[in-house]
Amino acid sequence: MSEELIKEDTDLSLATERLTSLHINKRQDYLMWDDYFMATALLSAKRSKDPVTQVGACIVDKQNRIVAIGYNGFPRNCSDDIFPWVKNSDSDPLDCKKLYVVHAEANAILNSNCTSLDGTRLYTTLFPCNECTKLIIQSGIREIFYISDKYAEKSIYKASKRMLDAVGIVYKQHMPTKKQIIIDFDAIL
Repeated sequence: MSEELIKEDTDLSLATERLTSLHINKRQDYLMWDDYFMATALLSAKRSKDPVTQVGACIVDKQNRIVAIGYNGFPRNCSDDIFPWVKNSDSDPLDCKKLYVVHAEANAILNSNCTSLDGTRLYTTLFPCNECTKLIIQSGIREIFYISDKYAEKSIYKASKRMLDAVGIVYKQHMPTKKQIIIDFDAIL
């Protein structure tokens, strides 16, 4: 072997060794992408003023960029001090929140600010209802990750799955790799 090749080989070994040593101490407890996006949906749900069910949604593109978030609440300029927060009203259906609340998934789609949602993923804390599913299909979202499917036996959620299956949109329950993510504002100071 010539002296030149030996020197080049040695330089390459030293460079590889130096690069390897630089990466030995990288943090290992970082958030995985799916946990990060679901945590964003959970954090968004904290904005909801609904006293019973707080739902958050996060839409992510193919490059793992968040393109929209949303949470359940009343439409813009509809005062949450005037409109009802009651889940079921025995007296008058107009006194029930269901007629007024915009769901998290719908708000996220509307908050996409004209960005194409074709081929995106939706992370939501609650499996989407039939009305949100229609919007999901129409917007081009191709995958849904959810935490809870507590209303699975209700017709509107069965209809959701039927539509999603018919158009080939993948949906699956997200199983977090971490049980808890703590946001501590004081840790930054």
